[in-house]
Amino acid sequence: MWKYCLKKIVELAVVLLLISFFSFAVIYIAPGDISSMYISQEMTDEQKEAVLEHLGMDKSMPEQYLGWLKQAVKGDFGVSLANRTSVTPQILSRLPATLLLMGTALFLSIVLAIPLGLWSGYRKNSWVDNAISSLSYIGMSIPSFWLGMVLVIVFTAKLHLLPSSGMNTVGVNTPWDTFLHMIMPCITLSLGNLATFIRYIRSSTIGELGEEYVLTAQAKGTKGSKILFHHVLKNTLLPIITLIGMNLATLVCGSFIIESVFGWPGIGTFAMEAIGKRDYPIIMAYVMLSGFILVIGNFSADMLYAFADPRIKRGIDSSNGR
Repeated sequence: MWKYCLKKIVELAVVLLLISFFSFAVIYIAPGDISSMYISQEMTDEQKEAVLEHLGMDKSMPEQYLGWLKQAVKGDFGVSLANRTSVTPQILSRLPATLLLMGTALFLSIVLAIPLGLWSGYRKNSWVDNAISSLSYIGMSIPSFWLGMVLVIVFTAKLHLLPSSGMNTVGVNTPWDTFLHMIMPCITLSLGNLATFIRYIRSSTIGELGEEYVLTAQAKGTKGSKILFHHVLKNTLLPIITLIGMNLATLVCGSFIIESVFGWPGIGTFAMEAIGKRDYPIIMAYVMLSGFILVIGNFSADMLYAFADPRIKRGIDSSNGR
């Protein structure tokens, strides 16, 4: 098992290295020049050369990349071109807001999807299954930005029930106020994941209900609810573990549009502003954060798979023993 973990960690390091290199290369060959933000027409040639040397732009692309990588490994992603402030503290200050919003939305999706998906698969082709499936298809089809704007129009502009933007009301910093601000963004973010999770759980449930262990339990007179939640549930969650691992990056980096629609002060809004200003150090930090969380999510999913399914763990141990 330890050899398997070590192998996965090495693979993750290679993936992160490739992500960093290609991201840096794309920004390097992009139109425009970072030095233009520091160089003015009034500067002499010597001053311009000094600026280029300070930025490291007098070196080749591989040399610039290695210099950036050495600092990035230490957690230093440079200084923002827009506000001349270190990038890392700016990202860390916005990270909790994004994690709160996206984590709550993901948790809500999982909690609702498990019973709905199980019941839909158990009552296959019934009116209950058709109703849940129709709702999931609608959830997968509705654009999140459109749903967000509709919620703002209905619950803020028309009914005056919920705040339209921000994380807190000006002058108010209470958990209840934050909760009210989270309702519409969470609904918008969770709907798409909810629909996807329901479809996967339903499909897995239908497959598991045809297995011999389920037929044996039914023959013994075991209740349907006990079969679902004590026998079928564990196996139906295996595909969801993979989906959650792949979607972990969205916890931090998948909220571009939603944070912009609701004015949520998270990393998504911060990155959108950086892209508009062509603030390359922030963009690179954002890409690396997204890539890091993605590979960590996949690694976590692999480990959870091994613990959730003993057959996979035995296969890993036997392969390591050869």
